[in-house]
This record gives sequence, structure tokens and C-alpha cells, in this order.
Amino acid sequence: MYIKRYIIASLVLMGLVGGYVYAYITKDAMGFEFFKIHLPELPIAIWVIAPMALLFLATILHMVVYSLVNTLKLRRYNKDYAKLLESITQAYLGKKERSNIFKTKRYELLGNILDNSMIIPVKNIRIDANDDKAKKLRDVIEAIETIKRGEVADLRPYELRYNNELVIQNDRNKYKKGELGEEDILSYSSRYDDKLCQEVYIEYVKKAPLASIERYKAYLTREALEIILMRVNAESFKLEISNEAILALFDKFDFTAKDYMDIALLLSGSSMIPEQRMKLFETLSDKNESAMDAYLFTLFDLEMISIAENILQNSQKDEYQNFKAYLALKECNKNYNINMFV
Repeated sequence: MYIKRYIIASLVLMGLVGGYVYAYITKDAMGFEFFKIHLPELPIAIWVIAPMALLFLATILHMVVYSLVNTLKLRRYNKDYAKLLESITQAYLGKKERSNIFKTKRYELLGNILDNSMIIPVKNIRIDANDDKAKKLRDVIEAIETIKRGEVADLRPYELRYNNELVIQNDRNKYKKGELGEEDILSYSSRYDDKLCQEVYIEYVKKAPLASIERYKAYLTREALEIILMRVNAESFKLEISNEAILALFDKFDFTAKDYMDIALLLSGSSMIPEQRMKLFETLSDKNESAMDAYLFTLFDLEMISIAENILQNSQKDEYQNFKAYLALKECNKNYNINMFV
């Protein structure tokens, strides 16, 4: 109910009733005592509308109180609506630490769900530009769409951590667009996520000198190691590196026999000097028995038959059956590709 309209209607009604009594019923006045309180002598018309006036005042007070209560409730809903938008914004941003306190039960349930969820927009969402409370959410969605297109967005206003997925992708976009160099990322790696540093390091080792490769070897991956090995004595971006330095890189990994064999197969087509390759896998097999298959493959691939034969003769009967079969065929003048036996 509109209070102003109610007040006007009530005053008009009381005026009509009082006027009617005074004009058409009686113009007399009277006074009386109420709980030993002597009330002044007033026209009867006034006394007729007095209860109406008291009811009017009580009604107005009631309406004001409940209007104030509803205003406070509405304010809580408005605040919770803003917090809900903030919670959605944080879910879009993928923030890890979230704790929004809601005042209303309905929003509290939705807020708790959002604070423990991540939201990934599948398409561009249009938000009313006139909704000021949703401005931050609108800006975040636009930033996400910008990053998804491979462009660079300004994420500084959102205070995201360096390992946030959006930040990682945004930094990746900066790197691809040339706004960040490899040295910029690797030299200040504490500002960037390890995944990004590893990706950049893979590209970095394709051309970097040995000293720089070793400086940032904390981000060495198997893919990067293979690139380094293929650069040894290669025609382009040639890398001169000792076996001691290569072994230091191998120490970062806990390779299986298959891993060593995969690298041996890779180096079979490399430019690495045969003596260095053979010595590398000999040392690896001395340090780790899992590398013995890779060493035997390398010996046969390099036609170092006598060394391989000596190793096989001193092995257990059930060991290295594939290489023993290859050696037996070799002794029978049957020439097969060693790759068929690994």
C-alpha cells in the first residue's frame, strides 16, 4: 500500500466525518475525565474522529515499521545479489580461495555452491550494460573471451595468482605474440607457472647455448632432453656437449627400460659421434641396469658386435632373448634390421 495515498485518503475521510457531525448532527462541545485525567472541552465532532485519528496514527506507525523491515530485507537481498555476482565472477576466474558470506538463506545456498565450483563459459554471454552491479562480471567474461581468442587481456584488476589457468594462458598468449621473451619468463620464473616455463624451455633449448641450457635445467622435460640430444653435432644449431653434461641432464629423470630404448632409437638417426653415443649408453647402463637394452641396441646399431656378444655371453640364460636371437641370425649371415628386435 502507498503510504502517501493512505494518509491523504484517511485525512479526507476524517475531515468528511468530522464535518458531517459538526454540520448536520451537533455543534455542542463536551469534556470528560479519562482515568482521572480531565480532558478539555471540545466539539463532539472532534471526539467522534479522535478514535479514527488514533487508529490512523497506529496504522501509520505499523506501516512505517514494516516498511523499514522490508527495506532492510531488500537491502540484504541487494547486497547478497552483488555478492552472488562476485561469487560467479570468482568462479569464472577460477580463484582457489573463496569465502563469500551471505545474509539470506536462498542466496546462501547458491553462494556456497558457487564458492566450491568452477564455471567455464561455453559461449559469449550478453549482460545488460545498464546493470552496474554486473559490470565486473561483464568485464571478466570479455577478458575470458579475449584470452580464448589467443589475444592478451589485462588481468591485473582481478589479483589472480601466477598459477591460475587464465593467467597461464594469458602469459602463453603474450609469449606467442612476442610480448614476452623466453629469457623474460625463464629469468623470472617465480612470476610464472612451471607448466609455462617448461613449454618455453622446450622452445628455448632448440637454439640456446649449453651454458644457458644448464642454467635453466630445472624446467627440463623429456621432450627438451630429446631436442638437446638431437642437437649434438647437428648441422644446424650444433651443440657441443660432453657425456658428463648429458648424464647430469639424465639424472633429473627416473627412466624405465622403455624410456632408455626410445632415446636410443631416437639417437640412432642423430648426428652424435658413434663413440660418444656408445660411451653414453655404456655409462648409463653401468649406473642403471634398465639402460642395458638401450646399450645393446646401440652396440648392434653401430656394428660393435664383439662387445655386444661379450655382454650377452656373460648374461643370464633368460636375459636379452631378443638380442641373442639377433646375434644368432647374424652369425648365420642373416642380416636383419636391429629395429625389428626391440
